[in-house]
Amino acid sequence: MSMVHVNLADRSYDVWCEYGILDKLGEKISSLGLPSRCALITDSNVEAHYAGAVMRALESDGFLLSRHVVEAGEAAKNMSNVEQLCREMTQAGHGRKSFVVALGGGVVGDLAGFVASVFYRGIPFVQIPTTIVSQVDSSVGGKTGVNIAEGKNLVGAFHQPRLVLVDPATLSTLPGREYREGYAEVIKHAAIRDEAMFVDLESLDPLNQEPPAELLARNLAIKARVVEEDEQELNDTRALLNFGHTIGHGIEASLPYGELLHGEAISLGTRAAVYLSQKKSTLSVDEGKRVLALLDAFHLPLVLNESIQTEMIMQKLVTDKKFASGVIRFVLLRGLGDSFVSDEVTEEDLIEAIEYLRTPFEA
Repeated sequence: MSMVHVNLADRSYDVWCEYGILDKLGEKISSLGLPSRCALITDSNVEAHYAGAVMRALESDGFLLSRHVVEAGEAAKNMSNVEQLCREMTQAGHGRKSFVVALGGGVVGDLAGFVASVFYRGIPFVQIPTTIVSQVDSSVGGKTGVNIAEGKNLVGAFHQPRLVLVDPATLSTLPGREYREGYAEVIKHAAIRDEAMFVDLESLDPLNQEPPAELLARNLAIKARVVEEDEQELNDTRALLNFGHTIGHGIEASLPYGELLHGEAISLGTRAAVYLSQKKSTLSVDEGKRVLALLDAFHLPLVLNESIQTEMIMQKLVTDKKFASGVIRFVLLRGLGDSFVSDEVTEEDLIEAIEYLRTPFEA
């Protein structure tokens, strides 16, 4: 069993990562001393696989539950769903003495966490992530929120969970494409903070959806340490987690939600960030190839579709949170495991990197 503690004073919590941890769900949540009323928020895909078992486990420990289901997909992260969920919870009798369980991937975690942050001005919530992205990244750190037309995650709040339960067994029911896209975040962690992790990743079979719990916990520990150092992204530490995300988010926001999965867009953004790390920093060609080879091994895209216009991507970048007072703050690598935030990347550099993504990738 692997447990990672996130030390944030009175907002501290544990992240448990273990095959079969869902069987201990009631026990783990009961130990928190939360109220007895619980709103389970999940999506239409996850509901069929795990909602029934989660509800039975909680009910057997005396919790009174209501179930709330949104349509699966990135489009669910919107203000209309926030209002709808708050209304449903009110109608179900929830109030200040209730808590939320977020059961699903990053979309559900972001949405349910934001609902928890605003319902009755804030109630506790528990994360049960079911995708690679959410199990290694988004379930930890307290970033919650929804999208608006102008960009991803522009409306939200910092609201830390009370507990995170990661059961890698839930990954077995994911479609292969959705399983593999999450490795863009795993590769990101290795690139920014853990060069040795590359050896472990290079030994994995991308088609085997039973990753070692220890590997997931190792990623969670990286995320936890970064969050502890810079919970609300007030200095450059938490910004390091944005490696590959600036251009990646711009590409993702340029397309209808769901056309390109988050990790697929981040893969493209990572190739651009590797290119700029070689141009503007000291990342070697061989180190860059190692990052890209891993993305390629997990069947993640590395060439930008010609139909996605550079101008559109740049328009989306302007509203991205990673631009501070009009200054581009771009995460680069000095070498594998050695990242930093640079203010020397220009708009011309970004355009050049986006255009570079249109060139063929050679393994």
